[in-house]
Amino acid sequence: MLHHRILVINPGSTSTKIAVFDNNKILFQKNLQHNLEELTKFGELINQFEFRKSIVEQALDENNIPITSINAVVGRGGLVRPVQSGVYRINEKMLADLKNKSIWGRTHASNLGAYIAKSIADGIGVPAFIVDPVPVDEMEDIARISGVPEIERQSLFHALNIKSVSRKIAKKIKKPLNECNFIAVHMGGGISVAALKKGKVVDVNNALLGMGPFSPQRAGALPIGGVIDLCYSGKYTKVELEKKFAKKSGLIAYLGTDNGVEINRKVKQGNKKFKQIFEAMAYQIAKEVGACATVLKGDVDAIFFTGGLANDKYLIKWLRERTKFIAPIYIFPGEGEMEAMAEAGIRILSGKEKTNKY
Repeated sequence: MLHHRILVINPGSTSTKIAVFDNNKILFQKNLQHNLEELTKFGELINQFEFRKSIVEQALDENNIPITSINAVVGRGGLVRPVQSGVYRINEKMLADLKNKSIWGRTHASNLGAYIAKSIADGIGVPAFIVDPVPVDEMEDIARISGVPEIERQSLFHALNIKSVSRKIAKKIKKPLNECNFIAVHMGGGISVAALKKGKVVDVNNALLGMGPFSPQRAGALPIGGVIDLCYSGKYTKVELEKKFAKKSGLIAYLGTDNGVEINRKVKQGNKKFKQIFEAMAYQIAKEVGACATVLKGDVDAIFFTGGLANDKYLIKWLRERTKFIAPIYIFPGEGEMEAMAEAGIRILSGKEKTNKY
């Protein structure tokens, strides 16, 4: 096997995670923390690009990793236009779209991933990619219909990790991915529940502001009457209400914390409120899994649970109890985003996969 060194860059709201992989082996990993007050001074998100890039390069230098030893750079895919699953070479059209707020009506720190990756890669003459960004869209037309003609259901979910784990499960059950039907559940700050038919995500909840279960931070599906009342209560602006539903709902709203370790401890101690709310989240996730089973007409090869909350024994126990009758269950704890990006870069460099054109 040829030697490939991949630099992976994953920007978050107040941090930039970086890692260097030699083939599939991790050589170096660091979570670079940023001061929120300092970031705020840049104004527009895109203005943070040069600042974050310089910190990435500094970290590599401090850890004796020559920038010229990198064979490819993979950035976290941000809010691009809806695309098919796969690896995309970063181009100017993509960068322009990531700067264009009107596409999704909002921006996200992950948008910086492509900018930093391409700038570093161009400087050393190597390719730069993104892989399976959040707006991967393989939904069937029937799944887009909402019930209100002016509103179409959208595909925004944890595509990167779900696609990566689906490849691992297919390998585990010794079946080609394009012949597999899975129900995938990623459980982090937001929760995605997806129906994969022949390897494609044909239906999924909008894990940012849409359908699905409530999560540690997000509201999930809500009774329409209550939403209308909040909209016209005079208590919130549109921006404030979006922030409430996307960042200040779910576990953090009910319990005052979205820390899984703390919640687990409270449940173990017998705290009834913590148990009720945490189990209610499991209940809603399981309902969504059941709905995906109907999308696949009961033909399900496996269910898998992944993301940070897949480490929680109580949550997994409750989910098993309600979904084990559907199909075999697999647990892949953790987000796995860095590994998934590195694996994609290696597949491209080794010729096992071709890039898609953006």
